[in-house]
Amino acid sequence: MNPKVDFYFNKAENWQAELVQLRTIVLKCGLNEELKWGTPCYTYHKNNIVLIHAFKEYCALLFFKGALLQDPDGVLIQQSENVQAARQIRFTNAQQIIAMETTLKTYIFEAIEIEKAGLKVQLKKTNEFVMAEEFQQKLNEISALKTAFEALAPGRQRAYLLHFSAAKQSKTRVERVEKCIPQILNGKGLND
Repeated sequence: MNPKVDFYFNKAENWQAELVQLRTIVLKCGLNEELKWGTPCYTYHKNNIVLIHAFKEYCALLFFKGALLQDPDGVLIQQSENVQAARQIRFTNAQQIIAMETTLKTYIFEAIEIEKAGLKVQLKKTNEFVMAEEFQQKLNEISALKTAFEALAPGRQRAYLLHFSAAKQSKTRVERVEKCIPQILNGKGLND
């Protein structure tokens, strides 16, 4: 146990018993406990394996390379269609965690083996993401925008592409693009 992480478990208003239970199970697997993104993260040789996090309606174990896990029990959940690598196992009570302890350890040990083998999740390339017509039009009209967008890191490019294409109406896509143009021209990501 890493004392720097204790505050996370102590401050938890919801899911405290469940979070402690998950922590105990993960630590039994020999991982190092760290605090990353304000959340307990468990690593093997400084590589992220799994983290524990709590939400309003559930708490979860998140496997960073969960897409590579076998999942014979069908318990892994892709948080959204845009999440490529990570997968969660969600819980709504401590009894679920207790009942799944053996399964959880099996998944954690498999995740460690995936890391040891150096396996990587094949991520979609930026050009495979949907390009909103409205944004493509602006890129065609404003060469400086095209240059600035292409200079952004791939993750920042994907964030913009997802943000623009998520809007259902053209009017909303246009508004989003217009609002983000100055930020793109300044070399900033969507959330910078």
